[in-house]
Amino acid sequence: MKVSIIVPVYNVENYLAKCLDSLVSQTLQDIEILVINDGSKDHSGLVIDEYARKFPDKIKAFAKENGGLSDARNFGIERASGEYIGFVDSDDYVMETMFEEMLQLAEKHQAKMVICNIQKVDQDGKVTQKLTQIPNMSEKIELEDHFSVFSDLSYFACNKLFKKELFDHTRFKKGIHFEDIQLIPQLLLECKTLAQTQNFHYQYLERTDSITKTHTEKGLDILKAVREVEQVFEGSGYSHKRKELKNFQIFEGVYSFLAYLAFVKDNETFYKMDAELAIFMNERKIKIRDILNYNRFGKNYLLSLPLKKKIFYLLFFAGQKKLIRKLL
Repeated sequence: MKVSIIVPVYNVENYLAKCLDSLVSQTLQDIEILVINDGSKDHSGLVIDEYARKFPDKIKAFAKENGGLSDARNFGIERASGEYIGFVDSDDYVMETMFEEMLQLAEKHQAKMVICNIQKVDQDGKVTQKLTQIPNMSEKIELEDHFSVFSDLSYFACNKLFKKELFDHTRFKKGIHFEDIQLIPQLLLECKTLAQTQNFHYQYLERTDSITKTHTEKGLDILKAVREVEQVFEGSGYSHKRKELKNFQIFEGVYSFLAYLAFVKDNETFYKMDAELAIFMNERKIKIRDILNYNRFGKNYLLSLPLKKKIFYLLFFAGQKKLIRKLL
């Protein structure tokens, strides 16, 4: 088997069929689709059973007690037989040529990780936002020569194809939020060559029926994830790339953390998390000017943000925390 696609499922009965339709329709025939029912309480299990009966040569159905996204992905990794592994969230869907093209790129360039672009879509299939992952770079990317990718890349698991051997000694960490930030950079550090397609293969569904997520102290897991990546970085073959490490700390440890903090409503939690960020920045000698001058893909990141985010960040860096709390 060439490619194993792992689909964790939890209470997505209204979206799962579209996801699975997009996978069984892949132009790449040499695939297996591991659908992991992670203790769903709705009728997701019935949908899985139906597709497993219709497509017994492609779909492998599993059911387990609820353990969360990381646990379900790890469950799938341990049962995957493909040379390469992909992950698809069960309320999203993909274009039919996604895995054929990404496998071709992996084999053509001997790349252990292949990346495609993402576009956000609404429930009518209308594109609401295009997320280009690595602009202005070639199909083949040698990391030693273009290590800025380490700090610029968005660390989603779902828009990538991985050589299975990358998971020989590591897994998604259970019981945490932001597991992608914790693991995917570590996998990248095991690579010498990346490959990419500029096609927008992955369709990320913006659901209207989603319950608004409560933003809590769990956001501190972002800083914990960055710390774990730092440890692996120091033992990697790229440990001399100090500028890129600092940019990674700024992008994931500061900007990503602030993007979460902006939605924390509880005052006590907000200020506690703010204090943890101050410690994080102080330990790494990250100054405000470093953050304001951070460039992503050759452009000033702060200036490229939407106005609302830009105002939030500028007020935050100016120390106007009380004003921010009033605006929120």
